Amino acid sequence: MDQTPVSMSMRGPVALLTIDDGKVNALNDNIIESLLSALGAAEKQADAVVLAGRPGVFSAGLDVAILQQEGEVMSDLFHQTTDLVLRLAEFPRPVVAACTGHALAVGALLLLCCDVRVGAAGDYRIGFPELSLGLPLPELTIELARARLSPRYLTLACNTAQIYTPDQAVHVGFLDSTTTEDAVEQACGVAAGLAQRLDSSAFAAQRTTSCRRLSDTIMRTAGDLLRVKRAVERAKARDSD
Repeated sequence: MDQTPVSMSMRGPVALLTIDDGKVNALNDNIIESLLSALGAAEKQADAVVLAGRPGVFSAGLDVAILQQEGEVMSDLFHQTTDLVLRLAEFPRPVVAACTGHALAVGALLLLCCDVRVGAAGDYRIGFPELSLGLPLPELTIELARARLSPRYLTLACNTAQIYTPDQAVHVGFLDSTTTEDAVEQACGVAAGLAQRLDSSAFAAQRTTSCRRLSDTIMRTAGDLLRVKRAVERAKARDSD
């Protein structure tokens, strides 16, 4: 697509950010840069944000084509992804996800960065398939999962590559609710309610406090990126044998 893969539209006090690359919204440098730019604009213009995907797909995770490349290109993608995850998790406005379809790997992680997650009812899947692909989950992912997912399902979700339906994902904690109505519109309504109910300065201060462990985790585990990169390389070597 020639146009930007992330669009922003204002719904009263709410900035609706929609990811749509015309495919499966696999995160690459273009999508990540567009999202970071849109978040910067939303922080200046909105009191709350809704993050949505295209119909049928929220995000299928990282771009596999980039993961199969060598050297700095792949490393840069991991660093950009970490920047995006931290930006979303630390965003000084309420963030509501409208899960419009499949949310896998980093796509599922983006859901966990949001304060409230509304899922469309449908036949799609949510979860972390990385271990079935030979990739260990970084500690940042584990920290977000520990904070957001039900303790009952934490090990299954992170250590067994279990993938869930939308209704199952509510019990696990990837989603807060599902709806047969328009998930994007419902998410915008939730975001507008948060914008009206919450004091913006107090929320921003609370966000800084509640996300401090995530920042500390990134600083402490920067080597995870290298370990994931090496795991990708080993998986590629096995596939070529």
